[in-house]
Amino acid sequence: MLTGFLLLPLAGSIMTLFVPEHRKTEARWIALFFSTLAFILALVIYVAYDSTAGGMQFVDSTNWIQTDVVTLGFGLGVDGLSAPMVLLLGLLGVVSVLVSWKIDEKPGQYFAWLLLLESAIAGVFLSLDLIQFFLFWELELLPMFMLISRWGTGRKLYSATKFLIYTLAGSALMLAGFLLLGAAGGSFDIQKLTESPVTETVLPMSVVFWAIMLAFLVKLPVVPVHTWLPDAHTDAPTAVSVMLAGVLLKMGGYGILRIAIPLMPDAALQSQDILAGLAGLSIIWGGVITLRQTDLKRLIAYSSVSHMGYVLLGVSAMGAVGFSGAALQMFTHGTITGLLFVMVGYFYDRTHTRQISEMSGLIHHLPKGGIIMIFAGLASLGLPGLSGFVAELTVFLGAFESHPIATTMGIIGVVLSSGYILWMVQRVLHGPADPKWEHLRDSTSWPEWTAIVALIIPIVLFGIYPAILAEIVETGLQQVSGIVTVLEGGI
Repeated sequence: MLTGFLLLPLAGSIMTLFVPEHRKTEARWIALFFSTLAFILALVIYVAYDSTAGGMQFVDSTNWIQTDVVTLGFGLGVDGLSAPMVLLLGLLGVVSVLVSWKIDEKPGQYFAWLLLLESAIAGVFLSLDLIQFFLFWELELLPMFMLISRWGTGRKLYSATKFLIYTLAGSALMLAGFLLLGAAGGSFDIQKLTESPVTETVLPMSVVFWAIMLAFLVKLPVVPVHTWLPDAHTDAPTAVSVMLAGVLLKMGGYGILRIAIPLMPDAALQSQDILAGLAGLSIIWGGVITLRQTDLKRLIAYSSVSHMGYVLLGVSAMGAVGFSGAALQMFTHGTITGLLFVMVGYFYDRTHTRQISEMSGLIHHLPKGGIIMIFAGLASLGLPGLSGFVAELTVFLGAFESHPIATTMGIIGVVLSSGYILWMVQRVLHGPADPKWEHLRDSTSWPEWTAIVALIIPIVLFGIYPAILAEIVETGLQQVSGIVTVLEGGI
């Protein structure tokens, strides 16, 4: 089942690549067909996962490279932590295809890269081997670079290259850390290393921990290694921004919860105050910088820096509630910010500008789009009844006792997010109707509205009834929470 989820987008990628350039409609439908199949399979995996049993389920594994020294495995598995990420990836995969329906320049190649990106990210979320995890982590770079540099706007080559350099720099350190852990533990199997964490390597464990953590912090990203994100978002196509904000950033948080903490719990506990400080800094700095943005897309990009700080804040608490809050924040941010970027693309397609100062009074001419934008903004600032509120509240509950100052900074971040979201809504949508936008009309395109509705549903559903997400997440984090609790008891 998991192998199918991994290979379906890849199969679609290969098929769209060979579609003749003049048969553009066929490329779109092939991409939609395979991404939809992958989403249906992701939904089946999520629903079929037995949260009462817990642990890794639907495991597909085989020995890939076997020597007398070490064995490298190819293993796929899903638990309560990865199942929501798989569901999120499947959903955003469909959304990204739908919002790319108007792509007219070499659509076959475009959708091939987009589906390859989905397959690579799936490999990250499903991998049960460190080296396999690293290979999929690196594979994601190629389609992202091509999509931004080829179909982006503005300084697209600069932004794509900057993204590549930042990620490669972090990945080099991550690979070194993985090799040290595998050599010391005699295995690269994530489950085995979690059950029997390595206590020493040729380098101090704190050095290994931070080498691996740096790669995850770059991808998350946190201040001060965040500057690649606004550039990448600003110049990327709408679908790429959706995938970037929705699931690529989550690879960093997922790596922390899957690898960094359970494999090196002692070093993680010793570093929790530093992580809390970085979280608070990211929340406040991201929020303040967001207030200064004049480009709508760049504003939402910087808001992601702030919101990813909540993920790190939950992680720094080193407790079950904080971990759950971090995982919930990753999922809810993916859907909410995905919707925000879809709406930015919605307005840009009609106004051909992202400058906030030029977009006043749009709700008079685009009432449906304006209402959806307000909805997405309210979800982003954490309005009760929508999914963002549940995630942030859980983070605060988990982190306050251990890190009251950082948690207070997080609460201030909520105030800042209310400021920049409401200010953005007021400047873009309200005010007197501008005569230059009189010709604008709301979209009647079914791909666009299907994508919008598909993102609204989980925002409302998990906001009203978060238990269907929270229960499975808690199950997935029981093991890592147990490891940390035991260590804390021994201190």
